[in-house]
Amino acid sequence: MATRHRAKTLTTSSTLKSPEAYVDTSALISFLDKSDSFHFLFRRLFADPPQLVTTALVVAEGHGWFLRRFDQTRALQFLTFIEELKPLHVLPATPSSLTDAADIIRRFRDQDLTLVDALGLHVMSERGIAACWSTDFHLGLTGATLVIHEH
Repeated sequence: MATRHRAKTLTTSSTLKSPEAYVDTSALISFLDKSDSFHFLFRRLFADPPQLVTTALVVAEGHGWFLRRFDQTRALQFLTFIEELKPLHVLPATPSSLTDAADIIRRFRDQDLTLVDALGLHVMSERGIAACWSTDFHLGLTGATLVIHEH
């Protein structure tokens, strides 16, 4: 019974288009790193964003990127940015969502999908999100439109 309900939910949610945009690590890095080639695009988008959705794994990946590339200060500034970005809703990585993400990795085994990417694909599918703020082509594998191709 739970499986049928879940299948119905997946089908229903994937047919409805959400006004939300999914935000991947690459968009956050591009916005915060002035040397990034997509910095000006994301600076413009973040100036007047729609409701944004991301995952805790994206936040962890971004924090790690700033920590490795720069230092603890920049990594903490990244976390402060996430905390203060009001239209951003950070979704947890639950055991169930991680299982679904692993299924996506298996489905696209010919791609070098990370668990972070696969969870993003899962979230977009579940919530009916059609717009993805990312520079990573993997986030378009299931049909989401990457904002870098629209601007």
